[in-house]
Amino acid sequence: MEERLLGGTGLRVSSLGLGTLTWSRDTDEHEAAELLRDFVDAGGTLVDTAAHYADGDAEQLVGSLLGTVVAREDVVLCTKAGVRRTERGGVVDASRGALLDGLDASLGRLGTDHVDLWLVQAPDPRTPMVETVGALEQALASGRARYVGLSNHPGWQTARAATLLGPGRLAAVEVEYSLLERGIEREVVPAAIDLGLGVLAWSPLGRGVLTGKYRHALPADSRAASSHLAGFVEPYLGRTALPVVEALVTAAEGLGCTPLEVALAWVLGRPQVASAVVGARTALQLRAALGTAVELPAEIVRALDEISSPAAGYPERR
Repeated sequence: MEERLLGGTGLRVSSLGLGTLTWSRDTDEHEAAELLRDFVDAGGTLVDTAAHYADGDAEQLVGSLLGTVVAREDVVLCTKAGVRRTERGGVVDASRGALLDGLDASLGRLGTDHVDLWLVQAPDPRTPMVETVGALEQALASGRARYVGLSNHPGWQTARAATLLGPGRLAAVEVEYSLLERGIEREVVPAAIDLGLGVLAWSPLGRGVLTGKYRHALPADSRAASSHLAGFVEPYLGRTALPVVEALVTAAEGLGCTPLEVALAWVLGRPQVASAVVGARTALQLRAALGTAVELPAEIVRALDEISSPAAGYPERR
């Protein structure tokens, strides 16, 4: 598997990342062990998790496999903080105390003294950015995080955090990016290019819709059919997505590959993308992604760009 530098840093990450959103909920410890083993055997390094995935149990499961299934030094470990669990559900909290407490708890669950990349998971309108950045600075200074970044933040906040942290210290932005979600191209990607940040693309398969499996039916074992993930997939099952999916299928048929392969190749060919994070639930799903090595002809890229082009207006476009 290809390795890429994360933006302007010296951190190398695999072009595909292993997402763990479903671990300890839909993916048990046996399946997770197989996923992680297959991923590392294929040359994968970037393992992406978060403190709030399965209320911390996903991190716990990742930690239990490091040192047993694969060596800790064989993975680039990324986790996220800033969403804490309350009786009312998840609450965004990017205050200094919440972030640093969350980092310490994550390290305990992961069974390690540091993470390679630590991200603030979501914007917190109640906490000044200078305070959030202060927590990132402290994590770097203490060695608990080797690199830091943001997740799901708009372009202006990304630029503000990079300015406060100082040149070259904000490493990455992790954002949803696929043929069905190209909103980051308006401001986040230009900011990342200008600031030298690496882009980690989560849900590069459009929450599974770009595999083509929802074209004619709702598979019983799919996320869209599950009680807790149906709402995650539903926004991409409407009429807006249909032309994009059909164009993707046509391109795949012409190239003699799968829609999944074309969708991943498109994302990995975009400016500043260091890794596409695939949240496979099963080893079978992961193997389908690990086998991708498609180079898209320029005319197919142009066709896919055109049919999936995001709406834009003033001031991004005049």
